[in-house]
This record gives sequence, C-alpha cells and structure tokens, in this order.
Amino acid sequence: MSHSSDLIADDVEGYLKAHEHKDLLLFLTCGSIGDGKSTLISRLLFESKLLFEDPLAATEADSKNQVGELDLAPQMDGLAAKRDQGITIDVVYRFFSTEKRKFIVVDTPGHEQFTRNMITGASIADTAILMVDARQSISTQTRRHSFLMSIMGMRHVVLAINKMDLVDYSKARFDQIVEEYRAFAKQLGLEDITFIPMSALKGDNVIEHSAKMPWYHGTTLLGYLETVELDVEHLQSSPFRMPVQWVNRPNLDFRGVTGMVASGVVRPGDQIRVQPSGKTSIVSRIYTPDGDLDEAVAGQSITLLLEDEIDISCGDVLSGIDQPAHTADQFETTLVGMHEAPLLPGRPYLMKLGAQTVSATVTDIKYQVNVNTLEHTAAKKLPLNSIGVCNLSLNRAIAFDAYKDNHDTGGFILIDRMTNNTVGAGMLHFALRRSQNIHMQYVDIDKQARALAKGQKPAVVWFTGLSGAGKSTIANLVEKILFAHGQHTYLLDGDNVRHGLNRDLGFTDADRVENVRRVAETAKLMVDAGLIVMSAFISPFRSERQLAREMLEEGEFIEIFVDAPLDVVEARDPKGLYKKARRGELKNFTGIDSAYEAPEAPDVHLKTSEMDAEEAADAVIAALRERGMIS
Repeated sequence: MSHSSDLIADDVEGYLKAHEHKDLLLFLTCGSIGDGKSTLISRLLFESKLLFEDPLAATEADSKNQVGELDLAPQMDGLAAKRDQGITIDVVYRFFSTEKRKFIVVDTPGHEQFTRNMITGASIADTAILMVDARQSISTQTRRHSFLMSIMGMRHVVLAINKMDLVDYSKARFDQIVEEYRAFAKQLGLEDITFIPMSALKGDNVIEHSAKMPWYHGTTLLGYLETVELDVEHLQSSPFRMPVQWVNRPNLDFRGVTGMVASGVVRPGDQIRVQPSGKTSIVSRIYTPDGDLDEAVAGQSITLLLEDEIDISCGDVLSGIDQPAHTADQFETTLVGMHEAPLLPGRPYLMKLGAQTVSATVTDIKYQVNVNTLEHTAAKKLPLNSIGVCNLSLNRAIAFDAYKDNHDTGGFILIDRMTNNTVGAGMLHFALRRSQNIHMQYVDIDKQARALAKGQKPAVVWFTGLSGAGKSTIANLVEKILFAHGQHTYLLDGDNVRHGLNRDLGFTDADRVENVRRVAETAKLMVDAGLIVMSAFISPFRSERQLAREMLEEGEFIEIFVDAPLDVVEARDPKGLYKKARRGELKNFTGIDSAYEAPEAPDVHLKTSEMDAEEAADAVIAALRERGMIS
C-alpha cells in the first residue's frame, strides 16, 4: 500500500498538470466587518471544490502567508519580494480554480491601522472585490478602501452589494447604492466598476444567476472573475520596458542583458534605448535556457543579445525606441508610511525601483490625506499607515514611468539606510519641471584652485554630542589654533545658525533632520570655497551625519564624537536647559525626551569627562595632521 504522502504527491502532480496552462487571476477582497467577505470567500472555495473537483482548495483555504509547492506564476513573487524587503504582510491568501482559470484570493484587513497591508495586497492584484452590506450602503471603510484602490492604480473593481436577501432582493435598493457609489468613485477616478447584487450566504449571483433577482442581467461574480482582463494582458499591449537585472559578459560571443519584461513585446531586430544613458542598439537574439524566442512578452524572464557593445548596468531600463521611459531625478509622488518609525523630510533613504537603487530624500510633504474623509492636511512627517503627496529628490536621474501607466517602473520603496527597514512605499506621478530645467553651471575656478590659493586641504570637522559635552568650546579652540597657523576656517555653531539660516525650525525630529541637512549643505559650499569648516551641532541622528559625510569627497569629512555621560552634562548644564527639560518646560530635548544616536565608529572619540578642553582640542589637531588636512 502506498504511503499517504505518496498519494498526496501523486494528487498534486496530476492536479498541476491539469491546471498548469490556465491563466492566473490574483484578486483582492476588502470591506467592512460584517459585510460578508469571509462568507463570500468560503462560498467560492466550497463551490469551486464541488463543481470542479479541486483537491487542494480545502487545504489551501486556511494557509496564511504561504503557498505550497504550487506553480502559481510570477504574481506571487510580489509578495515574496515585499517580505524580503522587510514589509510585514498581515494578509491571508487562498487558492482555487475553475475550468477556465486559477485564482489567488488576497484577503486583507480593512481597518485604518492596516493600510500598509491593503497597499501591499493591492500592489500585486489584477482586480478587487469591494463588499458592501445592502442594508448599510456606502460606509467610511468603503470610501477608505476605494481611495486606496485608486492611488494603487486598480484598473478593475467589483462592488459586490451583498446580503440582498435581507432587503428582499430590492432593485430600488441596489440602484440607490449604485448611484451613490458612482458619484463617489468619479471623484477618485475609478471608472471600470462592475456592480453585482448578491447573497454570499445563499449563493445568489455568486456562481450562477439568481432567480430571485430577475431584474439583474449582468454577470455573476465567478463569471466576472473568469473573464476580466488580466494585468499581464494589459501590459503586453503597453510600450516595451525591461529593467536590467544582470549583465552577462563571459566572452565576446555572448554578451547578454538579463531581466524580466515588465511590459510590451520585444523581437529580434527591434531597436531599443538604454536609459537613463539614452544609448541605442538593436536586438539580435532573445535567449532563454529552453531555447531562443521569436518574441518575448510581459512576464517572461529573458536574456537579450544586442548588436552593439554599449555600456549597460544593472538597474538600467531597456525601452522601445519610439516610446522610451522618462528620466528625471525629482518627482511628485504618493507615499505610504510602512514602518513604526515615521518617514521624515530631509532624511536620506535608499530608493529601490525595480533593479535600480539610488539615494533619495523627501524634500517636501505637500499634504497628508485623511483616508476617512479624503481631506488634505499639513504634515511634517509620515507615520505608519499614513498617506501623503510628496516631492522626492534623488542623487541621480533614473528611468521611470508614471505608476498609473506601469506599476513595475513607477512603484518604489524607501529603505532606512541605518536599519534596512522599509519605511515607505510610493507611486511616482510625474517629474518635477525643475528636474529638467535646472542644470549645473560650469565654473572655471573650482575647489582645487581655491584650496591651492589658500595652501590647505578643505574639509569639514563635524563635532557631535549631547548639549554640554563641550562641542562648541572645543571647536572654538581648534579654530583658534588653525587660524594662528594661517589656515582659512569657519565655525558653524548650532545656536548661532538657529539665529539666522535655521531660525524657522523647532526641535521636533523632522525639524532636527532639516536643521542638520541645511548645515551640511552650507558646509559643503564652504568646502567648495576651500575652507576648513568646524561644525558644532548635537546632530542626534546617524542618518543625517552620514548624509553630511556622503555630500563630500572621500577624506573631506571627519566626525568628532564629544562624549560625556548624561549625569556629567546635566551637572554642567551651562545654559540651564537640562533643568528646564526635567521640569517639562522644554520639549524634545536630546538626552531627556528625544534620542541621541551615538556614533558607532567616530574618526575621533573625545571623552570630555576625562580630559579638559585644551587636551581635546590638541587631539583634534593631531588627527587633522595625521590625515594630511593640515601640515
């Protein structure tokens, strides 16, 4: 007798062969608690098993955040990729099939605190089923879900008006809800909406048409799911895009460019453009491990061989010559907060779009959207599950499409450089005009010429530490020594800068980030002028200190950690600030109710509880000489 696991394996193998050539539709289900979402999913799973003898539906129905060894096509890669990127996914997905298609149901929590989960599910779904209780009509949660679907570019939506049995299958009630929702959806730009009156509990219009609603002549829910256009079908009719994941150069006879076709079709003989460089070539061959292809379409992983040996790198995008992608380094975007740590303007993040990874900064939060009322409100940060329209600046130009046109080349995530946590997910709208109109102006007198005239090596000496640790005192002594030796210097002190350049900033985390960003930009200009710049700021966050370092060339930044324990600086308290903070009169004070992230590997570590200011200054001067910044 065969072992039970062998029987299961045989069933799975036979099942996969029977279903391997079917299209896969991935659809999202959402709705308020009590609208019947779970009942509908159970109905679909139950009916599909009975009608089509699906041996896996029952076991797959209860799987959470995992799919077995089923060949479910590339859509599932989206969920796996998001897990790899550190995005928590609190969704349940289930598998079932019919004679025409196989399906994955993405069941997401709908409450506002689970916004990121619905965003994650919607990002990989072909369509969405939005449940509405026929007795309750359009709820706040219905509006919220609709808004989220609109910003995610959901092209097809079903409004499943459920529990029609509890309103006596009333056509008037159905028409009333349809009219109300159409008016609301028009504000969001949702256009392809299918309205289906049904009862998930009774089965009306779920699998078969209901005799109890003879006035309804539209499709059943299953009929809709079996015929709605797949995203991959839409993408195949879009302009050609292929993000480059790998450039293979083993020899001159086979120099391939590997990636997955994100949209469109490519054939040997097609002209392509490499972006952002703009270089062009012609496809000579489409290689796959199973043999060469006459054409490749969206969703296929391929290696292209080109007629010309042009410079191509991982992260570039191959486009059709006639309809290339756009290139820019500044954008308007919609951003969703994805982590407990809020997303802050001015802080440097890593932006990952397809195979491209660049440095990115949110330069401005234009407004935050209240997902319940759609009201626009001012904001200085984006907390977890919040949604904002923001301007984004990159350290170099990238190739992209608007998210509404192509999710693969228009959707991105932001990653914290220090923790590797995914802090935001975003959708590109368009390039800002200034990214196309503002260009660096060439000047004849450069940094090297200015430094040579001053006979010194320009640099930034960045003092960081708690208030009262001795930063300003030591920086002042260091500048006096340098000035006495004929060096050209400038001291940027935290308090002094807040009287002018940064007088508009407070002491919230967002303001502190912007405070340090402005100082770093100013210090960079002074280095370009050939100066040795002392910067004495608490600068509490590692991310911003790293930003300041990366603005400069190698060897131009030296981080000085002025280290004194909290009890020592509180005892010193030269300005009386710690006493105010302890009394609650001074909010967001570093070391008391705002964090200080100490340097992990400073260039110079000064323990000022063990040395006086003159000794500390001498240690800094010695470090500058050792690094060749002064003679």
